[in-house]
Amino acid sequence: MEEASRYVEPLEKLYPRYFEELKGIAEGSGLHFLDVLALNVRTEINFGLFADKSKNIDIASDGCTSLGWLIGGKSYLSQNWDWMIEQSQNIILCHISQPGTNIPDISMVTEAGILGKIGLNSKGVGCCLNAIRCRGVDRSKLPIHFALRTVLESESREQAIAAIKSAGIAGSGHILVGDATGSTGLECTSKWVKELAMDEKGRVCHSNHLILDHPDVSEPPWLGDSPLRLERIKDITANMMDPTFTEIFEIFKDTEGYPASINRKTEGNCITQTLFNIVMDLSDRNAQVTVGRPTEYSEQLTMVF
Repeated sequence: MEEASRYVEPLEKLYPRYFEELKGIAEGSGLHFLDVLALNVRTEINFGLFADKSKNIDIASDGCTSLGWLIGGKSYLSQNWDWMIEQSQNIILCHISQPGTNIPDISMVTEAGILGKIGLNSKGVGCCLNAIRCRGVDRSKLPIHFALRTVLESESREQAIAAIKSAGIAGSGHILVGDATGSTGLECTSKWVKELAMDEKGRVCHSNHLILDHPDVSEPPWLGDSPLRLERIKDITANMMDPTFTEIFEIFKDTEGYPASINRKTEGNCITQTLFNIVMDLSDRNAQVTVGRPTEYSEQLTMVF
């Protein structure tokens, strides 16, 4: 709570609407406000402590793999979201409508209490997230989960990118932003936001390390499987022609490099697991959420606008 309290003043000043929403979440859940705030800025708390080498703080493994793909007249956004298996019981589908505003309606997969995560809106704008571990945090900028909410409140990919680059990001991470016109990766650190454009095949592929040049950023070694998963998803999609929605989902069943594969499993030295998969068709404004690993899921849910 002590670390979370350091975010109160800048967030209340810069993002009062989100700040008030967190107050409402705290009141409705019966939790202390700082506990809810800490949940929403946990990435920045981790990176703030990680940046202080005297504290000898490490950050738990992630493992997410994401894909944006403009192909066959369709714009897809998809990923496996990997984390500690104990968190699976806290994953929810959240639908947000804000009458009296011009803000699009939102459907997202999130963790209970977190105001911005992975999903799409009624304008066909969507976002995915990959954790990246770099030293440095800037509390005057936008926390990563606030940034995801900002994307989901945007009317276009262009507007979302402009908003994120204008505000800056407090810590590090990769936000994959898409709409019906395609996708853009945003590699973020506390120092800058850089755009990763679609390749010649219309793809943006990402895992858990920076791809663009970053000589001014300290990114200590983290997940040895991250470059392997990135190359694997590129290989799988390299020769696919006009894939269907189902074929996009099939990509994320891949177990090469198991258990630290695209389709991840808590086993051996791999301490995280794929907790859900999402495939979004941003052209038609719908998504399929698969709860659990794509090869052993408990249910599949649909979000439609």
